Amino acid sequence: MSIRHTAPLAAIALVLALPGCINMAPDHVTPELSTAPAFDPEYGPDGTVVATSLSYRDWFADPRLDALIGAALRNNRDLVAATARIEQARAQYRIQDSRRLPSVVASADATRTRTPLTGAIAGASGDASAITVDNFQVGVGVSAFELDFWGRVRNLSDASRAQYLSSVAAQRAFYLSLIADVATTYYELLETQDQVELAIATVSSRSDSLIIAKRRLDIGVTSALPMRQAETLLTAAQQQLASERLAEAQLRNQLAVLVGGRIPDDLPEGLPLEEQGNGMRLDPGLPSDMLLARPDVVAAEENLRAARANIGAARAAFFPTISLTGNAGFASESLGGLFDEGIFAWSAGPSISLPIFDWGAREGDLDYAKALEVEEVANYDMAVQTAFREVSDALAGRRWLTEQVAVLERTVAAQEEIDRISTLRYREGVTDYLEVLDAERSLFSAQQDLITTRRALLQNGATLYVALGGGFEVDGSEIEGAGGMPVDD
Repeated sequence: MSIRHTAPLAAIALVLALPGCINMAPDHVTPELSTAPAFDPEYGPDGTVVATSLSYRDWFADPRLDALIGAALRNNRDLVAATARIEQARAQYRIQDSRRLPSVVASADATRTRTPLTGAIAGASGDASAITVDNFQVGVGVSAFELDFWGRVRNLSDASRAQYLSSVAAQRAFYLSLIADVATTYYELLETQDQVELAIATVSSRSDSLIIAKRRLDIGVTSALPMRQAETLLTAAQQQLASERLAEAQLRNQLAVLVGGRIPDDLPEGLPLEEQGNGMRLDPGLPSDMLLARPDVVAAEENLRAARANIGAARAAFFPTISLTGNAGFASESLGGLFDEGIFAWSAGPSISLPIFDWGAREGDLDYAKALEVEEVANYDMAVQTAFREVSDALAGRRWLTEQVAVLERTVAAQEEIDRISTLRYREGVTDYLEVLDAERSLFSAQQDLITTRRALLQNGATLYVALGGGFEVDGSEIEGAGGMPVDD
């Protein structure tokens, strides 16, 4: 093969070796933590299990809740949209990254040209009409490929990649928030169902009390006041029952939206509210460990990385843009001799574009990129501070809500005894019905508070699991309905 055949290959190799010699983007350094070095030891670790190592199935003990979460992760429309945004960001990154390499286009042409002959030319050729010429060409070409001396294209590619990774982290954050939403709604539904049962039992009990009060009035033992007081207690319980039934219907509808459709009929049996619990003992770790787990913090850092890459691209815009156009191939007047030795041809030519006056547009782009970096640093700090606060709040809630449940359990037991004694005293004529009225109201309120606080403790457990970064299903089984695509490139 002649040197003319190898010259284009050497030129292409040189072109690929030159780009990216200079990188004008600031070095990416993760900002220092703006929080305390550790969580309050009073509410600190109680185990050796890290949240990121746990699937939601490991954390939530209720099989019905696990099934509802799985259905939501397969069917929730917002999660489908979040997964589609990952695909969009992935495609944008691939488009941008492809510009770092030349686009090579193959071409093949065949033309036949007929040129009329006139005057002396026609007489000399002996042909009074025309000359017909065939031309065949094959080759490959590179059109306006930018030689990335200043790293502009590479920085744009890095920025696009960071934005893609940020969208992946955002999808993971939504994944965890969806788990929390399903768990929160489910626990509220269990609470409401318990409140309904409590209201039904209270209505039944107060209906019996009203019957007794009417009988005592009929035989002249008491006045009409105790009967009216008993009637007031009954109507209050009936009103509470109607309110709880409305809340139950609304929570079922909300749960159906989160699940992405009608709640399946074949769900496993769930656990009562008082038997729920999070059996794993979590180790929240240090803030630096938390940063690796929290997808919102990861997304904030990727956005900062993208902003810094854009600064490099904006700085590179102040320097000349050098592009290369070239082609190589064969040309012949006969198809049979198209690939004969000696007819190989190539051409290559650079072009340079040097900005002179743009009335401050490039300075504006650079100032914008720098300001965006400052904003992303602030956003990163805020993400870290928010994460630290959410974990701290959940750790404190775990302790004090547990204590509240224990106190309320003792309160309910005491109020039940007060109610029993006051009722007995009233029936024996020792006291009036007002004492019974206060006892029943206090007991009903304490029972309601206990149910509500149990629900709050369970919701706090779900919040803590998510705040610590939670676990993420790596096999993709839960997100197949949302596109079935992997989350890592």
